[in-house]
Amino acid sequence: MKETVNELIKLIGPENCEVVGDRNRKFSNITSIYDAKSDDLTFCNKKGDEAISLIKNTEAGVIICDLDIKSKGITPDNKTLLFVRNPRFSIIQCIETFFPPKTKVGIHPLAVIGKNCEIGENVYIGPYAVIDNNVIIGNGTKIDSGTHIYDNVRIGHNVSIKSGCVIGSDGYSYEKKEDGTLEKFPHLKSVIIEDDVDIGANTCIDRGSLSETIIGQGTKIDNLVHIAHNVEIGKNCLIIALSCIAGSVKIGDGAWIAPQACIRNGITIGEGATVGMGAVVTKDVEPYDIVIGVPARSMKKTS
Repeated sequence: MKETVNELIKLIGPENCEVVGDRNRKFSNITSIYDAKSDDLTFCNKKGDEAISLIKNTEAGVIICDLDIKSKGITPDNKTLLFVRNPRFSIIQCIETFFPPKTKVGIHPLAVIGKNCEIGENVYIGPYAVIDNNVIIGNGTKIDSGTHIYDNVRIGHNVSIKSGCVIGSDGYSYEKKEDGTLEKFPHLKSVIIEDDVDIGANTCIDRGSLSETIIGQGTKIDNLVHIAHNVEIGKNCLIIALSCIAGSVKIGDGAWIAPQACIRNGITIGEGATVGMGAVVTKDVEPYDIVIGVPARSMKKTS
């Protein structure tokens, strides 16, 4: 199936793009700028000379580019360029409209579903997934193979949970007695995952002890992340691979936790803050601050 640039312009919005080249050009596939052929659509998220070089050297027939490079006057032969403010967002629109990925619906016969569960419409639960008792799963949610959802977990609408996740198991909390032995702290609460959350493969989210563990609406969690008991993560946060978030941490809306960051228990990360790659956070982070290093220090206060 082939689409035309005119259809692409309608999708993005004529007011949101400027076009150089043939608007009737057709494309039948979407791929990276490095691998593209003449009938492919691609995008370039680079700027300046690097962008110009990529655009000139690619074989792609249709390229979505950053509006900033239009002023360079680039007019490569036999290509159509669409200049937009956010090429990555525009290419997402194109994929979802013209090349939508196949979606699975239904409960695989090898999945295990416990008692008193509420499962919404258009849900997918993959093979060898285990859903324990009293779990609520909202409409359009996808739970891939081998995931274990423990008792009483509540999952919102349009949530994506990749293979191998463990959600709602006990947290790691012990109290040392006078004789040196360890007594486990009971975990009486569970996990609440709000709408539109993505959770990557092999991520673990512990249930709460005396309060719920909460993952806010629209938050995206990468593979191999550990989120401990009683953690509260706000809306639209980005939690990247190998991050470790200890018990009772609170993370504000829109925060960014970079790969391999480690956040000590009880810490508050403010709204819009960034925790840098490999940072070890031992003190609260103010809203919109950026912290890096071991132990983590504010870049704003040292600049």
